[in-house]
Amino acid sequence: MGSWLCRAALLAACSMSAIAPGVQARDAVDDADRRAAAAEAVMTNAERVTLLNGILAMPLGDVKIPEGVPFGAGYIPGIPRLDVPALTETDASLGVSYLGGLRGDGATALPSGMAMGSTWSPDLMRKGGALIGGEAHAKGFNVLLAGGINLVRDPRGGRAFEYLGEDPLHSGLLGGAAVAGIQSQGVISTIKHFILNPTEIGRQFHNGIIDEGALRMSDLLAFEIAIETGQPGSVMCAYNKVNGAQACGNDRMLNGILKGDWRYKGWVMSDWGSVRATDFALEGLDQQSGSQLDAAVFFGQPLLDAANRDKRYQRRIADMSRRVLRSIYAVGVDRNPPRKAPIDVAAGAAVAQEIAEKGMVLLQNRDNILPLAASAKRILVVGGYADAGVLSGAGSSQVQGQGGPAVSLPTVKDGPFTALMAQNYHRSSPLDAIRARAPQADVVFRDGRYPAEAAIAAKNADLVIVFGTQWMTEGLDVPDLSLPQGQDAMIAAVAKANPKTVVVLENGGPVAMPWKDDVGAILAAWYPGARGGEAIAGVLFGDVNPSGRLPVTFPASIAQLPRPALPGAETVEPSFAGHGKPGQTLDIDYNVEGADVGYRWFARQQAKPLYPFGFGLSYTRFDRSGLAVAGGANPAAAFTLRNSGARGGADVGQVYLIETPRGKTRRLVAFARVDLKPGETRRVDVPIDPRLLADWGPKGWTIAPGTYRFALGASAEDLIEETGVTLAGRTWTYRK
Repeated sequence: MGSWLCRAALLAACSMSAIAPGVQARDAVDDADRRAAAAEAVMTNAERVTLLNGILAMPLGDVKIPEGVPFGAGYIPGIPRLDVPALTETDASLGVSYLGGLRGDGATALPSGMAMGSTWSPDLMRKGGALIGGEAHAKGFNVLLAGGINLVRDPRGGRAFEYLGEDPLHSGLLGGAAVAGIQSQGVISTIKHFILNPTEIGRQFHNGIIDEGALRMSDLLAFEIAIETGQPGSVMCAYNKVNGAQACGNDRMLNGILKGDWRYKGWVMSDWGSVRATDFALEGLDQQSGSQLDAAVFFGQPLLDAANRDKRYQRRIADMSRRVLRSIYAVGVDRNPPRKAPIDVAAGAAVAQEIAEKGMVLLQNRDNILPLAASAKRILVVGGYADAGVLSGAGSSQVQGQGGPAVSLPTVKDGPFTALMAQNYHRSSPLDAIRARAPQADVVFRDGRYPAEAAIAAKNADLVIVFGTQWMTEGLDVPDLSLPQGQDAMIAAVAKANPKTVVVLENGGPVAMPWKDDVGAILAAWYPGARGGEAIAGVLFGDVNPSGRLPVTFPASIAQLPRPALPGAETVEPSFAGHGKPGQTLDIDYNVEGADVGYRWFARQQAKPLYPFGFGLSYTRFDRSGLAVAGGANPAAAFTLRNSGARGGADVGQVYLIETPRGKTRRLVAFARVDLKPGETRRVDVPIDPRLLADWGPKGWTIAPGTYRFALGASAEDLIEETGVTLAGRTWTYRK
């Protein structure tokens, strides 16, 4: 029946005594690759295909969910005779998804991806990943659909809040650390959404157009670094098209780059409802997820029939199932099966609060209005449902604690996505936390619905704290960067009445600030998670020194963006599902900015943003000096950070490549977050990935010979010390 089957039969004969029915495969071999090959060799085609499609594990349609399987994103049956476990899947990067309370439980809600990105701390990302991986395990799941790595090419993208930022090194290192943390708990993590999925409009059919070299140096590089760092068991492909082919059926991206150049050994799963045909298997897709959301179970009987008549499909189902098995064994899912148990709510809340505190970015602090003085007698708190809780983003990533949200505002009347698209607030009231921190003050609240009412109350206050919210959701982009529902006018009215106004933003991403020059301080708290209220109060009152740094550029206006007009805004009807009309297409030209995403675009255009990438203020002062860069085969940077202020705090040293023999540029090549006591000085050494110095061309990665100039800075715009190094030219590509 062909040489491949003969080889498989030989392998099976060598291994049969160890993996005969009823004997666990782990008794035969320890190595994940060998174990996967041995187990796959004795599987029937029907068993192979069993691992290659799964259902949405929710009461939707006539699909039956096996008894004991927790409600979640997905379920894939196991192979009992070989002790291959079933896969139970849940969203997402911010914790175990709430699903509108279907399971009747709660989980720890980590702060948003933007907040996590603002920490610039791989160590903290790993800690957060371990927490949510452990909670998933305790709720009966062994796959967590985490690892959102897409670069923020447009701040209006509805899922920007899930992602970590706009730079490939930053997102890759932080995202990879989170994946490693999750998998340390015996839970497989995905990395997603592969590839070029920065906007939600028409997400099932929009076509991202970009030169491969530019993609290799931006979005693909972020995934490449994250995969190298975290070794995720699975990659989730995206809904959209890339250069004309669906991302989940894209031979160049999946077979050519991911599995070919990068030699990725895990499996590629589809996003839910993104499979169009059985031949996606030949294009590199390994598993159909949430099959009832597709037109057919393409990776069920049709795939089995194809394998029985076509050797190409036979080879593929062997490889596909082997990849799934390999990740199960590599992560230890079979050795450490999930067992339902109570979660440690207090421990989870502590981690969430730490991330929130370290991710908040102080954007403005006129006359050192912050930290707040204990002498204030009357404090007015306005807006943002601050009396009830803190905002969360919506969609499949939404997490809620026990008891559900403090406030839940429906945004659609009915349908299967009603619960996912609710505007929810976590049970952590900033108002309560402020009152607890300032017992000497009369702390009053106005909901901010009427600007005139808030302004009258502001006149009678010693200090005003205004909460501005920007709700974002999977499935829908925001039309602009204003605060919705008249909040900008409300903030302006309050600030006019009382200039001692502090604005706390609970934002999914960058926002416009027409009132910026009229307020005293601005704190970007993002979506701060399960203990957001307490974290906000801690920063406002100085219990915590703000140390977050922006992971994205805040534009001064949308006119500065590569595409000022949101693609599809005039032609595509907003829809969570994103299917559009039959035959509808939407081309988005990402060659406008190419590899120059975010701050690199602003540098290229010589445009001044509202706030630059990497920016963030502190309650203390930091000095940065002594930049040195070593060349050679293993380039590295070294610099000195000193806390010259009176408070302890953390700084993020940032090194940028600013010039190559090919001309001016701006690329983050190294960074380090360092905690420093008052007066403390520390020398920091950080390696530089050669890919960050190179360009991608027909022969692969190329470093041109000549002088390379670097700068040490506090942000992508605030570059204070430069140095140069001469590098020899070299070109390299991937091992075939």
